[in-house]
Amino acid sequence: MIAIGCDHAATALKEELKDYLEAKGIPVRDFGTYGEAKADYPVSASKVARAVATGECERGVLLCGTGVGISIAANKVRGIRAVCCSEPFSAKLSRMHNDSNILCMGARVVGPELAKMILDEWLAAAFEGGRHAARVALIARIENGEAL
Repeated sequence: MIAIGCDHAATALKEELKDYLEAKGIPVRDFGTYGEAKADYPVSASKVARAVATGECERGVLLCGTGVGISIAANKVRGIRAVCCSEPFSAKLSRMHNDSNILCMGARVVGPELAKMILDEWLAAAFEGGRHAARVALIARIENGEAL
């Protein structure tokens, strides 16, 4: 299951991506926001990130105006590797090399069709492990407060 959330700037894109995922047979849990009234992106980021970190959802998609703020907020949750992408190549490599578990995009940066291409590449890619696993483990050590 994919967790999805957004702020007010990205509600329309969230709805479009949610429909897109469901049409592909991918179950989605919508953590809001649900309208265009002002909504603070850290709230949706926290909800989606916690659902991913606890294993309630396999991965997450977060959207705001630029994708930047919501990715910063999501990365504050232990175990989250949220990536902000505006093109497919980085999305793919973020999965293969960094085992990203939340994809963030900006509704004011990417249009719906590009967002779908980015999402498809991110969903199709698998973590390669190997030398990359050691690097992800180093990230976890930083997250745990260890000096490297």
